[in-house]
Amino acid sequence: MDLSKLYQTQISLTEWFQRMGHKDSEAHRKEDNEKRERLAVLNDLFGLPFDRPTQFPASEVTDRSDRFVAFVDERGDELCALRLIPFDASLPKLRTRGASIRDSLDWFALQNIDPSNYKADFVPHAANQEWSTIFVVNEHGALGQIVAGTHTQLTQGFYNEGIEPMTFSWDGKSVEVHPKNHVAAEHLFDVFELLHVKEKSIRDEIVKRFDAKFFGEYLCGYFESISSKEFGFWIVDWNRLLGDAYSQLRSPLLTKEGSGEVDRKTLHGQIGSSGIASGKARVIRAAELASAEIDVGDILITDITTPDFLPLMQKAGGVVTRYGGILSHAAIVCRELGKPCLTNVKDIFEKITDGIVVEVDGEEGVLRIM
Repeated sequence: MDLSKLYQTQISLTEWFQRMGHKDSEAHRKEDNEKRERLAVLNDLFGLPFDRPTQFPASEVTDRSDRFVAFVDERGDELCALRLIPFDASLPKLRTRGASIRDSLDWFALQNIDPSNYKADFVPHAANQEWSTIFVVNEHGALGQIVAGTHTQLTQGFYNEGIEPMTFSWDGKSVEVHPKNHVAAEHLFDVFELLHVKEKSIRDEIVKRFDAKFFGEYLCGYFESISSKEFGFWIVDWNRLLGDAYSQLRSPLLTKEGSGEVDRKTLHGQIGSSGIASGKARVIRAAELASAEIDVGDILITDITTPDFLPLMQKAGGVVTRYGGILSHAAIVCRELGKPCLTNVKDIFEKITDGIVVEVDGEEGVLRIM
C-alpha cells in the first residue's frame, strides 16, 4: 500500500461530515476550528500542554506586516503546520504540514482566499513523534488506540505491516493494552494524568465555560495526543461533540484468535461501528475505486476507505476494512451513517471473494461467511 499517495487524498473529519450531508456538519466544523482556543484556556487553567500556534490575521501574512516579518526572520526555518482557519464556519479550512515556516509561505501564496476572511495558525510540527494516541474519555473510563508513530496513522487508519496500532481501555485505575505492551501502558498513564484536574474550583470553571463533563477528576471528550523528542507531550485535539457522540462507548472487543472448523468461516476484527448487516460481498481495493460499482445493501470489503469511497459507503449495508482503527475517520463516518463497520480484519482478501454472502456483526466484532 503506497501510503504517500493515500495521504495526499485525505480530508479532515469535518470535511467527511460535510460531504455526507451530516446535519451537524457546521457545528463540527466550528468545534474543530476553535480547538486550539479551547486548549489555550485549559493550558491557562491547569497547565495542559498543547501545540500552541503563533497566530496572525491572514491579511498580515499577505501584506508582510512588520510583526510577521520579524516572526519569519526569527523562526522561519522551524517546521510547522500552517492552518488557514475561516472566521465564517461555512468557508473551507485549508492546511499544509511538515514544511518550514518560510517554505509554507509558497503554499500560502497559491491558496485562492480572501485574506480578510481567514486567520493563519503556524502550529509547531513535531518531526519525530514517538507515541500518538486517539481516544475517548467518558463516564466509563477511556478507550482508544496508541501507536509508536504519527497520529495520522490513527485518524486516517493508514499503516504498514509491523507497526499496527494497539487498542487500549482504562477504567480510572488500570490500563489494558492489546497486544500487551508495558511501555505503551506507562505512556498512557502519563497521558491520562495530563487530563487530571485535581482542584474542584478549576473543574467547575471548565464545566461553566465549556459545558464539559468529567469522569471523576478527569476531563471527558475525544482527544488526540502526541509525544516527541523535540517537544514532549502535547494534547492536539479536544472535541466535545465527538465526546458526546461516544459517551456510552465501552471497552471494545479486541481482535480474537480463533481455532477450529467454525473459525475458517469467521474473521475477527475491531468494532468501528455497531450493528449487524448481511449481503453480497463487494471486494474493492482503494487502487480499483475508479471503476468500482456497488448495489444498495452490499457489504463493502476494502483495504482502506478514502474520502472517494463515501458514495459507496452510503450505499453499502456494512463496511469491512483490512486496515483502520476503532476511532479512525472512516469508522466514525460509518457510525454517523448508521452502518456496521469492522476494521483491522486480517485475511479478508485471502478468504473473502467477490459475490459471496457475508454477515458483518458489529456487536461481536466478527465477519461471517454465510
